Amino acid sequence: MRVTSEFDSESSVFFHKVSCKLFDSLAKIKFSFQNDRGGQIAYPQLGFLTKHFCALYDLESHNALLKGSFDIANFLQVRATHDVKEQKGGVAIITSLANPLYKLEISSSVPSVGLPKTTVQFPLGEVSVERKDQETEKALSISGILKGELLNGVCTALYGDEDLSVRYCYKDEEMSFIPSISLPSNALSFAFKRRFSLSDKLSYWYNFDSSHWSMVYKHTVGKDLKFKAGYDSAVRLGWASLWVGDEGGKTKTAPKKMKVQLMLHIPQDDIANSLLMFRVKKRWDF
Repeated sequence: MRVTSEFDSESSVFFHKVSCKLFDSLAKIKFSFQNDRGGQIAYPQLGFLTKHFCALYDLESHNALLKGSFDIANFLQVRATHDVKEQKGGVAIITSLANPLYKLEISSSVPSVGLPKTTVQFPLGEVSVERKDQETEKALSISGILKGELLNGVCTALYGDEDLSVRYCYKDEEMSFIPSISLPSNALSFAFKRRFSLSDKLSYWYNFDSSHWSMVYKHTVGKDLKFKAGYDSAVRLGWASLWVGDEGGKTKTAPKKMKVQLMLHIPQDDIANSLLMFRVKKRWDF
């Protein structure tokens, strides 16, 4: 059995999760809820999870969300979701083509409101095609992402809702340079990152349209202690944070299975109203 509790001083809310593994870890029961300082409980949810099936029951709305997946063959997988109260859901069929790097996914809502969405995945990205509402001028909606190597870097193009975003990333052991542009708005920005050592890194981002910029300095001590400080001109705010425990890792890998974050916000126009916040997450295993 595992108990995890987290407190965020900004929202003054406690987050709790209790989980227990069953049948030699083949299944897990999970119960989660929130409560404020007054003890008022909110969003209680009970879950039963296995590798191929998940049932989440909301105790307040008396509603259940069911998710499942299973393999028909080595090259064919079926995924489905169902909202019991709304009587809505979705189903998707994913198949690998002759080359396992190429996949085809066909998904549709249930009950169906039109033609299914088709997605083709390949080594350089993916492309999706789906039918729009008949009231719109264009019957089909196309979206996708393409990625490839260019001039010792990686170029990524993201298309959706008739907008195209192109980003180029050059990176070596000490420096990263990332310009990007969005079309048809012609919004141009770039990011620059400089690593001074294994422990020190500086990041800078600038938007040419708004002239807004931000800067972040990061210093790490091992993997369990990280200090960051920065400034964001869009909100005229300086800030600093200290992480004890791996910021992006799980609580079980942190010392004593506890993660702590201290955050200081310093408004440029009202320094007297600076705000100190903290977040604590602790796990107990039984």
